[in-house]
Amino acid sequence: MGLIGAAFVSLAALTSAASIPTSHVKRQTTELRDKYDIVIVGAGTSGLTVANRLTEAFPSKNVLVIEYGDVHATTPGTFDPPTDWITSNPDAPPTWAFTSLPNPDMADTQAFVQAGQVVGGSSAVNGMFFDRGSRFDYDSWTEAAGPEFSQCANKWNWQGIFPFFQKSVTFTEPSAEIAQRYNYTWDVAAYGGSTPIHSSFASFQWADQPLLRKVWQEMGINTPEECAGGDKEGICWVPTSQHPVTARRSHAGLGHYEDVLPRANYDLLVKHQVVRVVYPDGPDAGPPLVEARSLADGQLFNVTVDGEVIVSAGALHTPTVLQRSGIGAASFLGSVGIPLTLDLPGVGANLQDHSGPPVSWNYTQPYEFFPLPSEMAGNATFKADAIAGFDETPARGPYTLAGGNSAIFVSLPHMTADHAAITDQIRAMLLALANLLDNPEAPSLETPWATTEAPGTAWSFLLHPLSRGTVRLDPADPLEKPILDYRAGSNPVDAAVQLAQVRYLRRLLETPTMVAHGVSEIAPGAGIADDDAALEQYVRSKSTLSFMHPCCTAAMMPKSRGGVVGPDLKVHGAKGLRVVDMSVMPLVPAAHLSATAYAVGEKAADIIIKGWKKQGW
Repeated sequence: MGLIGAAFVSLAALTSAASIPTSHVKRQTTELRDKYDIVIVGAGTSGLTVANRLTEAFPSKNVLVIEYGDVHATTPGTFDPPTDWITSNPDAPPTWAFTSLPNPDMADTQAFVQAGQVVGGSSAVNGMFFDRGSRFDYDSWTEAAGPEFSQCANKWNWQGIFPFFQKSVTFTEPSAEIAQRYNYTWDVAAYGGSTPIHSSFASFQWADQPLLRKVWQEMGINTPEECAGGDKEGICWVPTSQHPVTARRSHAGLGHYEDVLPRANYDLLVKHQVVRVVYPDGPDAGPPLVEARSLADGQLFNVTVDGEVIVSAGALHTPTVLQRSGIGAASFLGSVGIPLTLDLPGVGANLQDHSGPPVSWNYTQPYEFFPLPSEMAGNATFKADAIAGFDETPARGPYTLAGGNSAIFVSLPHMTADHAAITDQIRAMLLALANLLDNPEAPSLETPWATTEAPGTAWSFLLHPLSRGTVRLDPADPLEKPILDYRAGSNPVDAAVQLAQVRYLRRLLETPTMVAHGVSEIAPGAGIADDDAALEQYVRSKSTLSFMHPCCTAAMMPKSRGGVVGPDLKVHGAKGLRVVDMSVMPLVPAAHLSATAYAVGEKAADIIIKGWKKQGW
């Protein structure tokens, strides 16, 4: 019998609970309670945020979080000892590693994506770049959803989500000496939280980091004091998700689990996979049962829920949990033999991510900067001091930098005079996205950097793609990783934007600073850049198709627009079921997703708490 078939048979085999042990981490079904008020599927960034807030708000209500991964004692940062510059750390926890189907519009390139397989989710394994989108990104969510959402009580525009960005993190200002050394700027008004999720600025920069900053200024890019307060277009200093004293990674597994225990009503079951949610009497009669299996022996069991189920398995696994539950496109579910519970075509659709090609160069003049990342591999004395500095209190040196904390964010109107011709092509398709791209204050290009050590590279991040992909469970093995079809480049407007971005970035090679360093272009080269067809081929063949920001696969929009959840994050037509993770975003923001995942979790928790208090909890 197949796994899906076995799952349906198992409904009769409900688990009976034993007495509750003192340890909060559960590994056996016999340690669970008879029933729970709330079950959260996934101990990731958003899921643990919600779990923390609900167990705090309702001490008499029991919450269970079910996680595929485990608790890991060490969750090293992007750049922690013993590694060299951005190399794999042997102590890193496991990750999900996805490879998409070949993209026919991108020279059959495949997207490679990773996600956390650990308590803390991707916040425990990501690049630690802790930025937010611009105010216009979040305003566009409401615009994309239409009048039905703009008039609702739960606003997801900038005004509605900004307080939860503030609540979600504790930002620590750098010392006066560090701030002066690196010319850091910030505005504490953008922050203000007291949550044990930390962000701070590194106490170190590579010696050539200011070179590109000077180049960007020569190109006329703005230098805002703060990019986390809604106004982001320009050269940004970005905090890192790390503790301000130890420079160790700060993640949800610490700040929303370990740091808030003990709580008698907060249970975490690890090394178990949620197979599906089950509506024995149909989706109008909720909340559903939660069916899960042990990864140790494959044993299937069910959890009874009194209040609601919150799916927070991430943008790549949430769709498959819903699809295995019979919630999704009827045509797809029928093709793989899953009985239909609810026809929601938007489940697993609308996949978005950031992607793009590089502009790269070499220098012909002597490179006189010290230290550079190459010292980590070639200078044993320097590396030994770096390791010693990381163990000091406060930590100092290269290992406090993570992957870097500076980037430019540039709007399409500031890149090309042809921006209106590009956006006119999409107004009939998606007005909200056209307005976003046409806004001179809304970034559509990101280029992060920490060093320009030869060969130098400036990546062209396409922040607002029009192409849409899908996430579908694998019919051959529905409990394994889903099948990702990125469909990158399928909308030709993406190529038009990328051509404008690459040509804009090439202008850095003509700045006085770069000329003085004898810059020599490696790619794409003048001969290619001056020809539309050749440059488009370069973009389509040389792009990285995922910068690890997948999202939007259970979008917060009306069902008529392909949405899966409403502004209260309840699944359309499924009583007692919500989704809270990066799958609910209608459009990917101009940001790495970690900070937004925390803010979405905080706002979701606020909505849920207020709703249940009205019900008398």
